[in-house]
Amino acid sequence: MNTLLAAVAAGVAVAAGWSAHLVWLRGRLTAARRDPLTGLWTREAFTRRAARLLHDPRAVVVLADVDHFKQVNDTHGHAAGDALLAATAARLAHYTGRAGVAGRLGGDEFAAVLIDRDGTAADLLAVLGGVLARPADGIDPAVHTTVSLGWARAADFPDEGLPELLRRADEAMYAAKRIPARVRRAGLGSLLATLAGRRPGRRGTGPGVAA
Repeated sequence: MNTLLAAVAAGVAVAAGWSAHLVWLRGRLTAARRDPLTGLWTREAFTRRAARLLHDPRAVVVLADVDHFKQVNDTHGHAAGDALLAATAARLAHYTGRAGVAGRLGGDEFAAVLIDRDGTAADLLAVLGGVLARPADGIDPAVHTTVSLGWARAADFPDEGLPELLRRADEAMYAAKRIPARVRRAGLGSLLATLAGRRPGRRGTGPGVAA
């Protein structure tokens, strides 16, 4: 009897050890899929999750790029640049929401897929553009820049996958960068985005917002 109890106890200990190891391993794998600076998903992990979300016709693919990021690094140092990237990531993730996914593609480029439940993605991204331009907390207020956004609705391009939608969002983002700063300050950036988004062949895609 004592031998049986000892064997059972040993088996339980082994099982507990394996369970703890699996939990640890799962944690390590999840951490490996997260960008260590921003906490967002890495490119590969983001791509897998974003592709699944595109089955929802309300999905909107967003690209965000920090303007003049090299200048921030050169002028204020890499620590300030890192703080700016972390703040940008946190704000993007907040506006993406739990139903969506946000990732860091590399450098100062971010991507997200959000679910536009009420058809207000354009307004939401206009607000987000202003939020992303705010100085990051905890660092010199002089360390800030604008963030250009580009986006494309999955429903407008039903035959296209994530790579094609990211390309469209990328085109839109660079169109936003070409909007003169004085026009953006006048609040006309969203209007131009709406008009450009109605061009033939670019239905539903606007040049986003550059705050």
